[in-house]
Amino acid sequence: MKESWTSLASLLGTLAFCQTLLQSVLPPELRFACFRFLKHALGCYYSYCYFEITNTDGLNTNNLYDAVQLYLSSFASTSCSRLSLSRVCNSSSTTFVLSNNDCIADVFGGVSVQWKHVVAQSQSQDSPWGEKRSFTLWIRNATGTVSSTPTWTTMDKANDIRRKNRERLLYTNSHGGWRQVPFKHPSTFDTLAVDPERKRDIMEDLRDFMAGKAFYQRTGRAWKRGYLLYGPPGTGKSSMIAAMANFLGYDIYDLELTKVHSNSDLRELLTTTSSKSIIVIEDIDCSVKLSKRLKAEQATPRSAAHDSKDGNNNTITLSGLLNFTDGLWSCCGSERIFVFTSNQIEKLDPALLRSGRMDMHIYMSYCSYPALKILLRNYLEYEDKDLGKAAVSSLQETIERAKMTPADISEVLIKNRRNKEKAVSELLMVLKARAERNEKYGGMREGCELNGVEDEEQEKCALDGSEEGSHDDDDSCY
Repeated sequence: MKESWTSLASLLGTLAFCQTLLQSVLPPELRFACFRFLKHALGCYYSYCYFEITNTDGLNTNNLYDAVQLYLSSFASTSCSRLSLSRVCNSSSTTFVLSNNDCIADVFGGVSVQWKHVVAQSQSQDSPWGEKRSFTLWIRNATGTVSSTPTWTTMDKANDIRRKNRERLLYTNSHGGWRQVPFKHPSTFDTLAVDPERKRDIMEDLRDFMAGKAFYQRTGRAWKRGYLLYGPPGTGKSSMIAAMANFLGYDIYDLELTKVHSNSDLRELLTTTSSKSIIVIEDIDCSVKLSKRLKAEQATPRSAAHDSKDGNNNTITLSGLLNFTDGLWSCCGSERIFVFTSNQIEKLDPALLRSGRMDMHIYMSYCSYPALKILLRNYLEYEDKDLGKAAVSSLQETIERAKMTPADISEVLIKNRRNKEKAVSELLMVLKARAERNEKYGGMREGCELNGVEDEEQEKCALDGSEEGSHDDDDSCY
């Protein structure tokens, strides 16, 4: 052992002497040329090339470095045993970051690549941390033609992650602009009291819209889509909008038409909305006077003077609203969704209801038994097996005849959520009483008119309208 250590020390001393001799005899330029020649010679047997992505480009921040860091955080938590945690401002989640000089494997287009997070001391005074940070991407030389694909894919995925992680905002129009507050509505499609088949259709349509950039470009259509939510009050139209926003990760622009004074103001508000957003106009049938054209033609000057006397200087026209939803200005921006809500669809002009403006009509009906099961699971954590056959049979029998909204049923369950058995029994009593009252009064709810017409009949009633106007889509004539 002693002889081995002596030999090792002698070898190290010889290597140190040779290194000193080379540095003193060979000039730096010659040494650099020798290293380049050696690297080029070894490159013939080395099957990888690499790309370095630094955190700064001079004095400017490299956005690609931030995108790679965010992209790797999406799967680094399951692939690495040592991670650094961080959380940026206005973010709703914690980011997992590769530790110093750690590696992680990845695949792009079937090609295996490797990322390495390199941290080294910086000789420059410009670095705020006194160190140089970078990501190194290793790709096989034989597949170097795909070197541009990882960067574009990384940027796209990082933008999606950034949008999902950031705090979503709810905007409302005020004084000609938008005011914003954090959007924290907890509604999701899992908790939404709507028939499961209808929810699946809506979710599939939203997925197709999100992934339809190439489709809309190929077909020459603006990347937008319109939804109409209609039905009695309390059926979950606002909760549906919140669930759509949480599902897509979009911001919401709640447009109050009564605060918009003219068509030009409406157009200005549209141009200041961001992409990947939902523009909502609630209760469009009663927010402003946008009645059918036949009724509009019968309006008298006396009624206009009365509106001016009351201080209502709103001059939005049907033509302005149509151009807002489907005119040339509606394509300023991309990946936007328009959502309209209405309690009485028959009051809407047929020109608003056509495809291209309100593409998908969604009838928010009274609570059905599948929707009731969702409410029981949400508020009481009950399933069918927990209710008993008698209770299930009674609920199925009375729920359709009672014609109660999810909001009314939710209130009964909330009041008795501490006593689950009492909640179910009281719900049965309320449903039976409401069903008997509906039968007694011929389907009329106490205190208000029952909107019990089926969704197909309501749409037919609205679309029939005036025969000469239902097929005229020229916006300039309204």
